[in-house]
Amino acid sequence: MDILASLFDFVVHLDAHLGELARAYGTWVYAIIFLIVFCETGLVVAPFLPGDSLLFVAGGVWAASDMNVHALAAVIICAAFFGDNVNYSVGRFIGPRVLREGGRLLNQAALERTQLFYARHGGKAVILARFMPFARTFAPFVAGVGRMNYPRYITFSVLASLLWVGSLVYAGYYFGNVPAVKKHFSLLILGVIALSFAPLIYGVARRRLRGD
Repeated sequence: MDILASLFDFVVHLDAHLGELARAYGTWVYAIIFLIVFCETGLVVAPFLPGDSLLFVAGGVWAASDMNVHALAAVIICAAFFGDNVNYSVGRFIGPRVLREGGRLLNQAALERTQLFYARHGGKAVILARFMPFARTFAPFVAGVGRMNYPRYITFSVLASLLWVGSLVYAGYYFGNVPAVKKHFSLLILGVIALSFAPLIYGVARRRLRGD
């Protein structure tokens, strides 16, 4: 419970923590942000790390400092891209090795359905998942397991990274220091998190109502 409380405090007061990191470590904060985004995107065991909120807050922190927001965006785009590709590679080369006929989590029929899905809808899935917590951590892995065509995957991965970073970092940069926004920053972060989870919650509720 203490770990969860600490994580919640870190996310809700991300503006204060990130500002402290920037003051304490200077340009090394770029490496810290790169590592957080890379792990959240590239490691299937790290979906709990801040994503959308981190990008928005970072934009606001950079606007209040003399650091280059374009360099920040470039670093995060690279982190998201490399994380995606590591995750895809793990799914592509490790996934089939853990495939067990009749296995609960992954069997031949499930693999074939996954491959068919990514052949038909892979591009859309990669882009939409980028804006959804947890989904953006698992989608690259599943795309690898489903052996989505790699050049096609790379194209949509780059596009998704550009859209994700461009929208959130620059939104934080231009609006994060507006007085009304700063006054209610913690509530805004909770709102960003809620909006991030909204598509996931909607999808689950829709499947429940349809009886899927």
